[in-house]
Amino acid sequence: MNWNQPSKADQQQYPPRQIFEAGLRHHHIANTAYPINHNWTMKPYRVRRQDFETVTAAAWADIQEMGLYVHIPFCQTRCNFCEYTVINPADNARSEDGYFDLLLQEMAQYQNLLDTRKTLTGFDIGGGTPALAKTENIARIIEAARAAFEFEPGMQISIETTPLIAAHEPEKIAAFRGMGIERISMGVQVTQLSLAKKLGRQYKGFEGLREAVYNIRAAGFQKFNIDLMYGFAGQSVADWRDSVEKGIELEADYITLYRMRYKGTGLQAQANRVSKEVVAEMAATANQLLHQAGYVAPPGKNTYSRLPGDVGTSDYLTNRVVKGTPYLGLGLGAQSLSHNTLAYNRGAGPKSITPYEKEVRANRLPIQDLYNMALPVSMAKFISVSFYFGEINRTYFERKFGSTLESQFPAEVEFVLAEGLMKYRGDCLSLTSHGAKVYNGVIALFYAPAVKLHLLQRPVDLSERMPAQLQRELRRSFEIKLAA
Repeated sequence: MNWNQPSKADQQQYPPRQIFEAGLRHHHIANTAYPINHNWTMKPYRVRRQDFETVTAAAWADIQEMGLYVHIPFCQTRCNFCEYTVINPADNARSEDGYFDLLLQEMAQYQNLLDTRKTLTGFDIGGGTPALAKTENIARIIEAARAAFEFEPGMQISIETTPLIAAHEPEKIAAFRGMGIERISMGVQVTQLSLAKKLGRQYKGFEGLREAVYNIRAAGFQKFNIDLMYGFAGQSVADWRDSVEKGIELEADYITLYRMRYKGTGLQAQANRVSKEVVAEMAATANQLLHQAGYVAPPGKNTYSRLPGDVGTSDYLTNRVVKGTPYLGLGLGAQSLSHNTLAYNRGAGPKSITPYEKEVRANRLPIQDLYNMALPVSMAKFISVSFYFGEINRTYFERKFGSTLESQFPAEVEFVLAEGLMKYRGDCLSLTSHGAKVYNGVIALFYAPAVKLHLLQRPVDLSERMPAQLQRELRRSFEIKLAA
């Protein structure tokens, strides 16, 4: 593997307990969204613009299996909590057809550059709200992907919708199923009308959700997920319990829970109104209700499934999380990851198609930033994503990096085992119930050293301070373990 030379900052080592505590202090940013503060932590690995195509071609040359993500940046309204790349909804209609033309052109650019038919092991169409697009445009993307790549037998395509679209456009939902899409995810988020309105959601009440579910099932979807969100300012534990209970009533196959991530959103200033104690109570409440209703997930995993043997996530995400499968992201602000490179497309910052369009029409890869990663950075990226499932697959880690997890992170593994934060479960090092409650500290242990240093040096914002009661509980927990 053509790893870059680690920067000086990425050659350092830090005591696990210090990093664990730093992750807890900065619990609003220590999560699966990695890397952190990339302008500094990733700067040594930045590739010069004139070398984008050469480095990209080399990075993907030996990769045979990959995931594909296509980003559709259109929404009916822009929710206040959204951290993703979405353009001004007023521009949707005039931009849609031209944007899909650009997606097809970008796909063709990669097809020519890679000069081989890679095998897709997962294919997600996300956003934004991809279901807002015309069905013929979604069909164009799928047809182009079938022409450019080999589809692994049994590989499933997944798409996202809103309750409003699913309820009012049943023919569109049926068309998606008819073109070979087998999994659909619907963003419910919250079930309180007043809270939904504050968040900018177009929520029409529980009967609207029932109608949406009816149309999804009538279309033939047997792999159906709903998203719920918690950790909002003004959202009580009772509100959250109501959302989870109503989500269970919808009888989706999977329910995915997302804690609100404030950084970079329109609600960032409200973060200091959300107690981590309340967030922890919300997570525990949902876990109890879902398990009682037959939805299963190990500690730390945010997708619960009621289908035996089915982990609940799309093939695209499952392979990313478990195996570290490389993925190609197409579209505005999309992210791509090979074994040793990480790339971000243009347009994420300004939330505008213009910079992306300019590059594609000039027949250049529409990359904003490209990094040729060092080994510690690539391992950190792999492990951070693994925490979507609350565990690190040690077998696939060794296959990908040529060494064991324990040899690369000896002090960190010893720490999580000694403190009861993680345990061995089959091929995996998995979060315990205790570890899941403090996962922000656990995940930070496996970050690259430069990011660890950033967490250690970063001032604690008021919005990130941990409640004193939780600090006392954690301290008491560790004292008991040490005494034992």
